[in-house]
Amino acid sequence: MTRKLRVAVLFGGQSGEHDVSLRSAQAILRHIDRERFEPVPIGITRDGQWLVGGDPLRELAAQSRLPLEGIHDAEPLAGDGSTGVRVLRAPEPLWSGEFDVVFPVLHGPYGEDGTIQGLLELVGVPYVGCGVLASAVAMDKPTAKRLFASVGLDQARWLVFTWQEWEREQAALVARIERELGYPCFLKPANLGSSVGVSKVRNPAELAAAVELANRYDRRILVEEGIDARELEVSVLGNEEPVASIVGEIVPSREFYDYEAKYVDTGSQLLIPAPISMEQAETVRRMAVEAFRVIDGAGMARVDFFLERPTGRILINEVNTIPGFTAISMYPKLWEASGLCFRDLITRLIELALERHREQQRRRSA
Repeated sequence: MTRKLRVAVLFGGQSGEHDVSLRSAQAILRHIDRERFEPVPIGITRDGQWLVGGDPLRELAAQSRLPLEGIHDAEPLAGDGSTGVRVLRAPEPLWSGEFDVVFPVLHGPYGEDGTIQGLLELVGVPYVGCGVLASAVAMDKPTAKRLFASVGLDQARWLVFTWQEWEREQAALVARIERELGYPCFLKPANLGSSVGVSKVRNPAELAAAVELANRYDRRILVEEGIDARELEVSVLGNEEPVASIVGEIVPSREFYDYEAKYVDTGSQLLIPAPISMEQAETVRRMAVEAFRVIDGAGMARVDFFLERPTGRILINEVNTIPGFTAISMYPKLWEASGLCFRDLITRLIELALERHREQQRRRSA
């Protein structure tokens, strides 16, 4: 009998998206094909400690502000179900050869930005998702926007500045924002996701508070023009020949799709497929694959777009290289609607990780 592949599911982490990561890991552990894979949960605490053995998900869920449905009264999702979680300062299991592949669901900095990918490259372990370059580029929104522009992908207007620049030249920056972008505009950390630290600014009086909020998460602050638009999302899957799912639309329960609208307030609507024309859908799917290719993506990504209401223009917003895998996340939902169920999607992502690793090993040994 062929042995099961041991899959380390890596979650938690030190970013502002720690809680979202727990929900994604919970869904993956529930849906992974246990006939083929033996999932092993590894948690990372907010202060960087590694939890192995027992049930790290349950351990971290106890401190989460996004309670995991059924986590406290259900059977353990993985591990031996004991309370014997070991706490490590270093990720020893990753270089011990215990695992065949790693499935990182670490959203945000120190997980989605190329750092954990670099560690896995160093120890030679196959892992799901994009490599170091694509992860770092997609996480750094200004860099990604410059790359999108280089291949002619339309975007909303934007600018970026540092906290130090804000302290030195606040009046000049306010004037520049008003001149180049106008109001309303959106301020966000240059490196983060899940709409953490994002503010909608309607007038100059609201700028300072928005800058301070974004600065909690990054020294660089990105400002984007506010546009009257619908929010579209598409999932991409593959390595050398990526394909795009059908297109979905987000109808936020709040004024914009912020953290609360995504994960706390359940009133937001996910429209699958998005009620757009066939031509618009094809444009979105083509642009998604082009964005994935320009950052040298691999495995998976969710690509977000705006459909401007007054003009019908389709504008790329961003690429998420470790999209959410929660029960309400668009990435698995879009693939399910495209004919690939959650379990088979996880299997395909693991297969893509192994394919990519074999190709890398072939080149190294040539």
